[in-house]
Amino acid sequence: MSSSYSARSRYYKTEINGHKLHPETQMMSYGYDPSLSEGALKPPVFHTSTFVFNNAAEGKAFFEVAYGKREKGEDEDPGLIYSRINNPNLEVLEDRLRLWDGAEKGLSFASGMAAISTSLLAYVRPGDVVLYSEPIYGGTEFLIRNILPGFGVTGVGFTTWNEDRSLTIATEEAKAIAKENGGRVSVILVETPANPTNCLIDLHECRDTALHIEQELGHKPLVMVDNTFLGPLWQRPLEHGADIVIYSLTKYVGGHSDLVAGGVVGSESLLGPIAGFRTILGTMCDPQTGWMILRSLETLKLRMTQSCENARVIAKFLNEHPAVESVGHLELIDPSDPAAQVYKQQCLGPGSTFAFDIKGGEAEAFKVLDALKVIKLAVSLGGTESLMEHPFTMTHADVPNEVKNRLGVTESMLRISVGIENAQDLIADLNQALSLIEL
Repeated sequence: MSSSYSARSRYYKTEINGHKLHPETQMMSYGYDPSLSEGALKPPVFHTSTFVFNNAAEGKAFFEVAYGKREKGEDEDPGLIYSRINNPNLEVLEDRLRLWDGAEKGLSFASGMAAISTSLLAYVRPGDVVLYSEPIYGGTEFLIRNILPGFGVTGVGFTTWNEDRSLTIATEEAKAIAKENGGRVSVILVETPANPTNCLIDLHECRDTALHIEQELGHKPLVMVDNTFLGPLWQRPLEHGADIVIYSLTKYVGGHSDLVAGGVVGSESLLGPIAGFRTILGTMCDPQTGWMILRSLETLKLRMTQSCENARVIAKFLNEHPAVESVGHLELIDPSDPAAQVYKQQCLGPGSTFAFDIKGGEAEAFKVLDALKVIKLAVSLGGTESLMEHPFTMTHADVPNEVKNRLGVTESMLRISVGIENAQDLIADLNQALSLIEL
């Protein structure tokens, strides 16, 4: 293995005779040159903590760039130093992560929450306010509600369906708090579709809000989007005004329920501070996990396409079942609902994770979950297998009950992540479980 294994010597192919290669093709080889690894077709796992320099001057040059003591030259790429800073597996992974979103740069993390927290910490300061969409993943909500205030950062939530908590009203509240605390509205953080209700956030409205805040207060908040539910196939937020896109790679990108990781993509300039925080906090992905995600990226389109088709069939079945009150699948949005236009404008497909409400409450929900025979009772989503859980008492257990009830996360709600099994087998399982509900 060569110690000069770096971006300048890796293999990049983006077109053939003017024909632009698609991401699913590039996932097989982009960023990796087999000749640098004894001809191995796939990248080996670089289980090393540190890398040998050819000479002292090279080591000095690598550190100058890594720690921002100087700008790298036009044809210079950061050299390998230490696996907390850079590692061949992570460099290849991050090159490929950015392709689906058309981003300049990607970063990998130890988990989705590591990606979210590192990104926020890189850009918020004491006195600042984070505007965030509700509902949002329970871990993110806990971070904003319970941890960031200890660092002098306030969270102000907004919804798309409650005029009293609209983005416009929440923005005015956020600006007032920031002024009082001597800070800024530094980030607009959204998860769309929302976890677990599938409520959609208009990214164009978020972009416009950020620009208005900049015009009024002189500082533009960054629009950060958690794209885990639909990305990267069915939604590309950078095309709709987002600055930074965040993923739990544990979910669809990893796709086999056998790893935990996170990712961030965006411009090189905006990801620079996040990369710096990642180095100091040590929230990077490890090489073995990075290698496993590279494996998964090769089948990402196949898996997400099949699970999406299965979810369409299952959502139709649930929508017609007498024991089901409502179904949050994106293709079942009422055409008169403003969310229908948002879906048409910024989504390329409905994905395969959604919630539905059954008739009854917690007891009935638990009865259904306990009766499942094929679908697994487990949290997480985006794997090859279908999973179901009870958001009120599981993934969103830390969210105060009054908040959950206000946001429509009810005791009768179940969330399903549809996998790649035979759809009729999944329907048979759901049907026998739902038949236990007394109507």
